[in-house]
Amino acid sequence: MPVLPMIDLLILLGWTSLALGGVLKAISVTTNYRPDIMTLGPLEFLQLAGIFLLFALALAARTWVKANEPEIIAKQRRVSTLHAVARATSEYDAAPRAYGDAPEAGVPESGVPTRDATRS
Repeated sequence: MPVLPMIDLLILLGWTSLALGGVLKAISVTTNYRPDIMTLGPLEFLQLAGIFLLFALALAARTWVKANEPEIIAKQRRVSTLHAVARATSEYDAAPRAYGDAPEAGVPESGVPTRDATRS
């Protein structure tokens, strides 16, 4: 079942309830008559409008999150992969120092001895 028509219907019901509550309140303020529609007064219509509009907002937010979920999960997976690669790289870089496999003195990391290293 499509969600967008349901969200539109909830918004329509919310604004209609708000308008009816406003009309009933305007009548009760300007006259001595206290109107109600099916035992619902202005305050009940205001509460009903709030419920309809909040439910429409919650449904729209849930639909948006569900639509963007694959993209959000992909971003989280990329970040966790980058963190794992960074941890693995830093452990690999630290491994020669930890196991005593550091380059010999006078021989640079490139492995090509310099003139100063061959004289000693």
